[in-house]
Amino acid sequence: MRRKSPVWCRPAPRAALEALAPGALAAQSRTASRAELDAEAARIKELNGFDAEAHEHNKRLLKAGTIGVGNNRLPPTTTVEDVRAGDVAIVSNDLTDATVARYRQVGQELLAQNAVAVVTYGGGLGSRWTDGAAVVKLINPFVVMRGKHRSFAEVHLGKSWEVMHTYKQPVQQVFTTSFLTHEPTQTEFEITRNYGYEGPVYLSRGQSIGQRVYPLERDLRFLWEELSQQKLDEQAQKVQNSLREAYIQWARSQGEGEDYCDNVPLQRFNPPGHFYEIPNLVRNGTLAHMLRDNPALQHLMVHNADTLGVFLSPIMLGMHQLSEKTINFEVTPRRYEDKGGGLARVNERAQLVEALALPREEDEFKLSYYNTLTNWVNIDRYLATLGLTRADVLAAATDAAAKTKINAALHAVEERVPTYVTIKDVKLLWGAGQEDVFPVAQFEKLWGDITWLPECACGFLAVERRRGQQLKDPAQLDRWVRDGSRDYVASKARFARGRA
Repeated sequence: MRRKSPVWCRPAPRAALEALAPGALAAQSRTASRAELDAEAARIKELNGFDAEAHEHNKRLLKAGTIGVGNNRLPPTTTVEDVRAGDVAIVSNDLTDATVARYRQVGQELLAQNAVAVVTYGGGLGSRWTDGAAVVKLINPFVVMRGKHRSFAEVHLGKSWEVMHTYKQPVQQVFTTSFLTHEPTQTEFEITRNYGYEGPVYLSRGQSIGQRVYPLERDLRFLWEELSQQKLDEQAQKVQNSLREAYIQWARSQGEGEDYCDNVPLQRFNPPGHFYEIPNLVRNGTLAHMLRDNPALQHLMVHNADTLGVFLSPIMLGMHQLSEKTINFEVTPRRYEDKGGGLARVNERAQLVEALALPREEDEFKLSYYNTLTNWVNIDRYLATLGLTRADVLAAATDAAAKTKINAALHAVEERVPTYVTIKDVKLLWGAGQEDVFPVAQFEKLWGDITWLPECACGFLAVERRRGQQLKDPAQLDRWVRDGSRDYVASKARFARGRA
């Protein structure tokens, strides 16, 4: 006899959770009371700069339908085309070209003045890297280089050390962190003594954190019914459809768009996107600390931890300086495996666009360049875009008015870039080695969208693949080693004695 799919009524919130994950709440209550869990969640919010006002505003927009998974896309009337030749500056290493030689000279002069620092994003767990395991990607020893296993952090410090040795200047190295990664990263750096790096190292603790919410039915249906999906065989498809209907009933019963609270505190929150990483340098005092330590500082080279080929190139630094742009983003020729948007002309304006914002999924295949997210920031021009100066940044530690001014300026810019709604699968552990996965919604802002603001002058630099490629998946390692990219990175690095 054919078994019918279960019929789901609208149970009470706790009953809905028990129906999907039997024993989950009981297991949680055995380890900690709900009050204790909520108190820990409140502590996490306070420590990591949770913005309750902005969160409530996003919830209102979500419930009103102003933002959502389906609303991430630009309007269907938006024209998306590939960029033209004049939109991108091609980076060349041909020193017989007088222009390239001039770029290199300017870059070398800036490096000799210690005018640039390196900022490495380290706030993510790298779920794709470990297939969902809770590992801090930044400090994961993933590759043998010069006879020892090296982490992403050690490789990046090695490249800064090589520049420091060449130009006899203490290169400032910043690692951004989040509520998920700060303590493990801090502990690792204390144990290894910054992997022997002799220059100044700063940890920029995230001062932005997102509260996850229960998803809306319309967002789940858009994700599962309107976006491209793999079709299963008949029986498996029925099981999947039944499970998805159960998730929708669960979301309804919990309160669509309300704060997600039925989990351990860390699972209730999410890093709100890399848009906040540079503002956090201003907000948490790290930039002020760097400017006090090094008044000659003018530029930041900012990049993802998994973009291993990036280094302080004097040619690129010179191009950035002479371009007179606020921010220059590095892009690289797209390969078939590169997903996530890229550089496009959107309504005749060159800018970076995320894949989830493209009005049509096929628009991504028009784009020749992929966004590496490596970018060069002119500090004074960026602050001017915010309506701030170095004096404001330096005064904020002791002057309440300056701090208020900074927060107001940052909020004003944050409100002008898109807020994306994404659906993430979150694990609920309920004991005895058992776990379940639930879809939750979270709000995110992405740094590339600053190119949408007309007052922020942005440029785009096309770099070679070995500089721009990102290691998102261990399956990429074999080719990365075989095509010489590992040796290329090793040639740019110097490691501490005892670790060399």
